[in-house]
Amino acid sequence: MRLGLNLGYWGAGNDPANLELAKQADELGYAVVWAAEAYGSDAVTVLTWVAAHTSRIDVGAAVLQIPARTPAMTAMTAATLDTLSGGRFRLGLGVSGPQVSEGWHGVRFTSPLGRTREYASIVRSALRRERVKFEGEHFTLPLPDGPGKALRLTVRPARKHIPLYLAAIGPKNLELTGEIADGWLPVFFSPAHAGEQLAQLRAGAERAGRTLDGYDVAPTVPLVPGDDWKVCADAVRGYAALYLGGMGSREKNFYNQLACRMGFAAEAADVQEKYLAGDRAGAMAAVPLEFLDATSLLGPKERIAEKMTQFAEAGVTTLSVSPFTPEPAGALRTAVEALELAGVA
Repeated sequence: MRLGLNLGYWGAGNDPANLELAKQADELGYAVVWAAEAYGSDAVTVLTWVAAHTSRIDVGAAVLQIPARTPAMTAMTAATLDTLSGGRFRLGLGVSGPQVSEGWHGVRFTSPLGRTREYASIVRSALRRERVKFEGEHFTLPLPDGPGKALRLTVRPARKHIPLYLAAIGPKNLELTGEIADGWLPVFFSPAHAGEQLAQLRAGAERAGRTLDGYDVAPTVPLVPGDDWKVCADAVRGYAALYLGGMGSREKNFYNQLACRMGFAAEAADVQEKYLAGDRAGAMAAVPLEFLDATSLLGPKERIAEKMTQFAEAGVTTLSVSPFTPEPAGALRTAVEALELAGVA
């Protein structure tokens, strides 16, 4: 198991510190640094900036939003970033959610599985520098009865194969991820509850005639070192409450549904009810301590090392940490020391 760093969303007033954090992760031997996007900063610009200031660490999109770009544009971007970074780019894709897809990008949130499958197929074809021809339910290239023709990507990526990851939560999406992707980008990953998810990944891989050998399971995990793990957990409450309560509508919140499948149905409903009613403090307080502990790295270095062992035994191959602390640089060093202590590097 290797370490990664997730910078999350850019533009929260911590941009220079985040760049220094990425440079530190590069020096400490972290495998990859990820950036996210929603409806603020885009991940591509951030990753380009980070790649220009680092030399060894991979730069990964976690994720590029499928409704935000045509598949051809994503292939162009991936090829360019891979070239400029000297072969260090990892392409993560996700369908986002209905509120962002329809409210921000103006793309209907319909048939997310079908759209993802077709989108990834076109991206793969373009990155192989084939003449792109595709006839599907959601995408047709070139358009029929017009002047368009099948084109080939003119730029050559640094590598013949750029790793493709999918952000997946639901069971069917997990099967698709196992079938067509090189890696999985989970959120709120719990070693104790991961068996069914990994079985779904494995089922998808088997459908494609392969195994999960060499497959990268790369969850993003909140990291809060400290003496008292219960106190450390409080630093993650705002993040958890936002996702369980406010990411999506009452009817379609995939993170809330995940918490329900993990056995926290009543608690997740309480968090959502309070959050949507505007009681953010109440929503934060309602997030179960057990949920935070199951999905985070909290407490002294020794306790973090024990949890890292659990992540490795559950099948995680890249553990991407997200420091929730005023001293993130120290947290990155603690994670390295804990990984060495765990003996699962």
